[in-house]
Amino acid sequence: MSRFDIELLFIFDEIYKSRNVTRAAENLGLPQSTVSIGLGKLRTHFGDRLFARTSKGMEPTPRAQNAVQDVRAAIAAWQHALADQPVFDPAASTREFAICMTDISEIVLLPTLLNYLQQIGPRITLDVSKIATDTPARLEGGEVDLAVGFMPHLESGFYQQKLFDQHFVCLVASSHPRIRDTITVEQFLGEGHIEVKSSGTGHSIVEKVLAAAGVQRRIVLKLPSFLGVSRIVAETEYIVTVPYRYALQMRDHEAFRILPLPVALPSFSVKQHWHERYHEDASNRWLRQTMAQLFAAGDGTALPFE
Repeated sequence: MSRFDIELLFIFDEIYKSRNVTRAAENLGLPQSTVSIGLGKLRTHFGDRLFARTSKGMEPTPRAQNAVQDVRAAIAAWQHALADQPVFDPAASTREFAICMTDISEIVLLPTLLNYLQQIGPRITLDVSKIATDTPARLEGGEVDLAVGFMPHLESGFYQQKLFDQHFVCLVASSHPRIRDTITVEQFLGEGHIEVKSSGTGHSIVEKVLAAAGVQRRIVLKLPSFLGVSRIVAETEYIVTVPYRYALQMRDHEAFRILPLPVALPSFSVKQHWHERYHEDASNRWLRQTMAQLFAAGDGTALPFE
């Protein structure tokens, strides 16, 4: 297979992942005209449009969806045949990384990561979205490079690396009329609670453990994320159970107390997750190493899900 044919395969794969011709050209380091011409040749070869413009971007046709695995297998075989692994240069890269993370990670991790990228890879961009039920499929399909959070139900084909452990604490307003420096079980059961339903945060642990212990909280408010919960706590008499790192990040911004929970809850691990298909990809490997360098504590060995 000629070098030009290989370039067409890379163009196909990058458009499939990015859903955008301009972005595909930037990620490949090619002129947009080259990618557009390449797409035209691919369409002629396949006898199909392959990608159609929609409100969501260049969506693959059924023909492209059927071909993508074979195209990627051909790329992988070609790369494997080369003796040297490609080297990712963040200083010169215009790569856009897609990361799924929780709203807590946006608050706790994202500022540190962005400040680091500004120094090391100033032209690198991030496309951040929430962890959701389709995150594993998006990792496998290459639409997402990395997922950061609590995802215990991934099946085989994925790698994981622990970044740090989290434990839960209770937040109450500094001016709370009944709770001061500690909170008893009776107060915990008697006060109104805010419940946050945010995927990928380990918050399901709270519900399961409390239910198993027969502890029934009085829920007065349910929220889809943690983004506004500290302000609500600071200005009401309600209490909330949150991960400790979130509490530390927000304590200088809102008037609340961080208290130990009167009910024992297990800790959980925040990990980065990726699919085995991209385990050896140079740019993805650099991103994972960067996350581990910035946030990992202790043994951060990457382990596959068996």
